[in-house]
Order: sequence, then structure tokens, then C-alpha cells
Amino acid sequence: MSSQDNIKQTVTENDVVLYMKGTKMAPQCGFSQRVAGVLNYMQIDYTDVNVLADEEIRQGIKDYSDWPTIPQLYVKGEFVGGCDIITEMTLSGELDKLLEENGVSFDKAAAEKIREANG
Repeated sequence: MSSQDNIKQTVTENDVVLYMKGTKMAPQCGFSQRVAGVLNYMQIDYTDVNVLADEEIRQGIKDYSDWPTIPQLYVKGEFVGGCDIITEMTLSGELDKLLEENGVSFDKAAAEKIREANG
């Protein structure tokens, strides 16, 4: 299976996928740590893919999304964005709306606490 096929299968078979450096419990860069921290705090069930473990996936995800940086968040097979976009969406409430529209459960009170702390 090619890296592109592997990526497509992963993002279509899982509701929420984060391609990141490290894992959700042990992020290995600040940007991955920020996005994983938001998802973990909001209690979103997601699949993490450590791009440091596979060079083909590390480059392949950039080609797949036509986005040059990692982390990359996918919801229901669609590329959402990287760290800056996810941060903005979290603070504006857009991430809540996207998750609700796609039937992904999350802790709404935790999302509000993030906004309050950064308001």
C-alpha cells in the first residue's frame, strides 16, 4: 500500500485524525503539543499518527493535503488545518461548530474554558 493510500484509508476510516510529531500522550514539538492539548482537553476521541515514525508518511501527508507543515487535523476525511488554524477555530467557536456538524462528540464546557482563558 502506498503512503497516499495509507493516509486516505486512515482519514476516511477514523472520524478525527491528527498527523503530528510524536503521539497524543507524548508530543514532540510545540505545535503538535498545542493541537493535541486542545483535542485532549476537549475530550475528543481521535487517532494520532506519529509522522516521525515513518518518513514516507511524514512527506506523504504534506503531499496529500498540499499543506507544508505538521500537525495536520482531519475531521471526517476532510483536512481542517494546522496549528494556527486549529487555534483560531478553537478560540472563535468554529471548531465546535465543525465537530457538531460532523457528529463528533466533545466537551463543550472545556471548549468554553479554553475561550475564557484566552479571551
